[in-house]
Amino acid sequence: MTKFIFVTGGVVSGLGKGITAASLGRLLKQRGLKVAAQKLDPYINVDPGTMNPFQHGEVFVTDDGAETDLDLGHYERFIDEDLTKFSNLTAGKVYWNVLNRERTGGYLGQTVQVIPHITGEIINFIYSGAEKSGADVLITEIGGTTGDIESQPFLEAARQIYLEKGHENCLFIHVTLVPYLKGSNEHKSKPTQHSVKELRSMGISPNIIVARTDEPFDESIKAKISLFCNVKPDCVIENLTLPCIYEAPLVLHENGLDEVVCRELGLKTDKPDLTEWRDLINKINSRDKEVTIAIVGKYVKFHDAYLSIIESLNHAGFDTGTKVNIKWIESETVTEQNVDEKLNDVSGIIIPGGFGDRGIEGKIAACRYARENNIPYLGICLGMQIAVIEFARNVCGLKGAHSTEFDLNTPHPVIDLMEQQIGITQKGGTMRLGAYPCKTREGTKIRQLYRKELISERHRHRYEFNNAYRKIITENGMKICGTSPDENLVEAIELPGNNFFIGVQYHPEFKSRPNKPHPLFVGLVEAALEFRKGKK
Repeated sequence: MTKFIFVTGGVVSGLGKGITAASLGRLLKQRGLKVAAQKLDPYINVDPGTMNPFQHGEVFVTDDGAETDLDLGHYERFIDEDLTKFSNLTAGKVYWNVLNRERTGGYLGQTVQVIPHITGEIINFIYSGAEKSGADVLITEIGGTTGDIESQPFLEAARQIYLEKGHENCLFIHVTLVPYLKGSNEHKSKPTQHSVKELRSMGISPNIIVARTDEPFDESIKAKISLFCNVKPDCVIENLTLPCIYEAPLVLHENGLDEVVCRELGLKTDKPDLTEWRDLINKINSRDKEVTIAIVGKYVKFHDAYLSIIESLNHAGFDTGTKVNIKWIESETVTEQNVDEKLNDVSGIIIPGGFGDRGIEGKIAACRYARENNIPYLGICLGMQIAVIEFARNVCGLKGAHSTEFDLNTPHPVIDLMEQQIGITQKGGTMRLGAYPCKTREGTKIRQLYRKELISERHRHRYEFNNAYRKIITENGMKICGTSPDENLVEAIELPGNNFFIGVQYHPEFKSRPNKPHPLFVGLVEAALEFRKGKK
């Protein structure tokens, strides 16, 4: 029988529920358990796919094409398990399903209510996640903060599962804030006490409290939280703010989190083998090289919009012993006149995915600068399309070449709407989404990096390389180095004359792991190191 762990948050958002859940998942996996993870989000959007990145951060895409919350990226990176559409649920999707069922007579004339129908939909989703994954332990993070009106149906569903499954199969972990007041030089437990009181008013008593704090606290604070929040003393776990998120599993293990979780759930396991994770932390702490890579995008003021790219660069840095510094460049500010001033101190350039025409010309200028100065370049999704547009304009002589996403009247639509996307007007969940195979071409840089012909990568796009321009673009020196197996869709391009210039239509950042860095990012960092060495 699957054991259920619910992770809730209190006092303020942004305390690291996702990192706590992901770290616990890794610790339990290293104890030999099969672990799955879920995130329940209280917003009314059906999924985050149409949300502004400034509000929500990146949209993380799973193999099966679900557009999900960025916390799922943490789960995959820490637990090293591919998640699915049964890993993320929003209040919008819950109400959408229930109302559609009501319209088709699915409730046989009943009055449809929050309890039991909305909570029943949530419970069915949680149980489906357990069943589909076959997990020994399912960790479900409930988004938002205890006391938020939007989160109440999710908490009520969790309470009902606890009632049905019993305390031996269900556990609540509450992540809360224990602030340190520098004026009085003391920690304050009152915010935690009030948060737990709020949670208990909904019929849920946490079994474990993970206390987020910026300064180590002493046993007296743990004893106070234990007494006033009605948890065992060793079930108050200090969660100190760390310089590197990948240290969290080791620190939480040292503080006893996985031990008390297994005890409270009656899980009989061996001690976790954390050798690989400790080796990872040793790699992180022993990096002896440094390099700067620019990310030229339109959402750079909110770094969570590119979270998986940031982490993928970190992973490549861990593998190569390199601290990767990111220079954030707002693409709207880049022009042909100032591009050298903005980019002459970097050793690599990434142009990430994005939508809309804001900042496009700045990205094209940055791409041209990378090509002409042989600066290592990685174009991701839109970044590949930018590389094609720039090459068509400035090498192939196709004046005015563009994507029809930005200019319907371009004389040379080198990037065009996918045939399958024609006529689609609904925005949510209708792009080319999820994992698709890609055939790499022998003798190319991309084949050298992947070391295999057939790869699988995740996609999120509507526009593609226009095959009508294959001949003129390849004749001028750009190589198509990856295609769909039937060779109809262009998946990757490169410039053989440059040391590293690759564009991919897919999102490699979604499959990188701290102990399994993605080969494209490793290749980029290695090329950036060589470029930096050549400039000295």
